[in-house]
Amino acid sequence: MRRFLAVIAIPLLVGATLAGCSSSKSSADPKSSASASSTKAAAASCATTTTNANANVTVTGAYGTAPKVTFPASGASTQLAVKTLSTGTGATITKSNVFVGNYEVYVWCGKKQTLGTSTFTSSSSPQMFSGSGLIPGLETALIGQKIGSRVLVVIPPKDGFGTAGSSQAGVTGTDTLVFVFDLLGTFAANASASGTQVSAGTGLPTVSNTTGAAPTITIPKNTAAPSSLVDKTLITGTGPKVVAGQYVVVQYNAVIWRTGKVFNASWTSKEPFGFQIDSPSGGMIAGWDLGLTGKTVGSRVLLVIPPKDGYGTEGNSQAGIKPTDTMVFVVDIIAAYS
Repeated sequence: MRRFLAVIAIPLLVGATLAGCSSSKSSADPKSSASASSTKAAAASCATTTTNANANVTVTGAYGTAPKVTFPASGASTQLAVKTLSTGTGATITKSNVFVGNYEVYVWCGKKQTLGTSTFTSSSSPQMFSGSGLIPGLETALIGQKIGSRVLVVIPPKDGFGTAGSSQAGVTGTDTLVFVFDLLGTFAANASASGTQVSAGTGLPTVSNTTGAAPTITIPKNTAAPSSLVDKTLITGTGPKVVAGQYVVVQYNAVIWRTGKVFNASWTSKEPFGFQIDSPSGGMIAGWDLGLTGKTVGSRVLLVIPPKDGYGTEGNSQAGIKPTDTMVFVVDIIAAYS
């Protein structure tokens, strides 16, 4: 589904990725005896052990490869367990930054463990997380870790979603969560293009030479918008070229050609934006996939996107975009991960 950028939220922990995958889910109605019975059964199946079983979860496999997680024969215990399996040498994750990681998460209930999500598969991609938006167990485990590390986190309910669980994530109040994280990169709120300026967009919308803050986009007066997609490199980065399927971290500012007004910007949220370019399942407007593929990391790119490569004949009323509107984006490519 190709969606408006602003409604694609950064996953704060597991979001909907576990929906339909939990080993035990319940949306119990206290007025329903059947629901009450299923809730009691779920609680019984997730009964904890008095030994610190969580500390006995083990992981094999090197950083960058799919982990193999082995669980003890008993059920989970009530202690938070954190193991740094390998220590990286990169920047330190802080609460004020976002970070990108590959992860695998299991739901552990009694003697049953169910894989919820793994971004280590070929059909998936890394994800971005907010340092200030993690559940308590992940905050304790990941804040202060260095990029390049692999971390195992076993999270009892009290350090996860509590006794209420999370119906959105498909996690009950008795489920234990087991994460393996490979930490790939971390980014400050003002991360931006880092290359050499080669153009200000002359003949097109002009863009201020601003780094570390949102650039200003000025639409030329009395000029019709181009009918075809334009992708103009304003700052040339020295990093590798972006290829289809990668997870890309960007900053962006966006205006409507007709009005010249900003309708969306990552700078406003004070967090870079992450997405999978040319994803097989869709997700971004075509103009982004077409215009950013092949550009180098560290670059700033001006995208002038006609309706056929944007929101088509429907437009986007939420953003004030008419079916005939051309959009203008200035995109800073900060990082890309395969």
